[in-house]
Amino acid sequence: MATGIVVVFDFDKTIIDLDSDNWVLDELGFTDLFNQLLPTMPWNSLMDKMMGELHANGKTIQDIEEVLKRVPIHPRIVPAIKSAHALGCDLRIVSDANLFFIETILNHLGIRGCFSEINTNPGYVDENGRLRIHPYHDFHSASHGCDRCPPNMCKGMVIERIQASIAKEGKKRHIYLGDGIGDFCPSLKLKEGDYMMPRKNFPVWDLICKNRMLLKAEIHEWNDGEDLERLLLQLIHSIFAAEESLSQLLSTDCKFQTIPMSVHQALPQALSVPQ
Repeated sequence: MATGIVVVFDFDKTIIDLDSDNWVLDELGFTDLFNQLLPTMPWNSLMDKMMGELHANGKTIQDIEEVLKRVPIHPRIVPAIKSAHALGCDLRIVSDANLFFIETILNHLGIRGCFSEINTNPGYVDENGRLRIHPYHDFHSASHGCDRCPPNMCKGMVIERIQASIAKEGKKRHIYLGDGIGDFCPSLKLKEGDYMMPRKNFPVWDLICKNRMLLKAEIHEWNDGEDLERLLLQLIHSIFAAEESLSQLLSTDCKFQTIPMSVHQALPQALSVPQ
């Protein structure tokens, strides 16, 4: 079992094939209003406002759930996640979506139990039946201080917390998969021996190509779900094989034969150099 591997997934355009926020608004007919308001406030705050607009216009939580259950996903993503989990990897999500969207989709796909932790913007249904979306970092009270990331979430800080929380468990290899600008900051937190899997020709890939020397992790790009599955499982198996070989090497019982006394007595004569 590959218990020494932590696999961290982004969600939008990584696990699913598009942005879940846009998908819900497009499917429910609120794209134009969203685009009108987008220049006026941060994305995360706007999504909370848009959920209020949906509620005010008679859209129910069930309507949102049904839309989320139709979200496009590559057919090899779910098998890849199930395989990594079955191999003993610790799977986690770090996403700038929201908890309600993510859990609704994962539960529908039958893979919520594969993930030990979901780090994302809080999303919950209030007493009025309206979906509320709050920032992961409360930027209204204090800034997280990272100029690479949006005000509501610094994924780099999340990765540092994960690294610190599992440090006492011994050496762990991290594999990070992502696509967006927000996935660049956590890629810089990965260490030697870790792996970064950026989606090729997406924003994080472009940033990595321009700043390759800043990363310590080994880079393996992927294009689609089939690529993701193949590369992820290759990395997991190669890490597991290397760790198993090292474990066998360290546990080898070195046996030294005791030299009989008669041999000891004969050694000086046998090793003497003729004059």
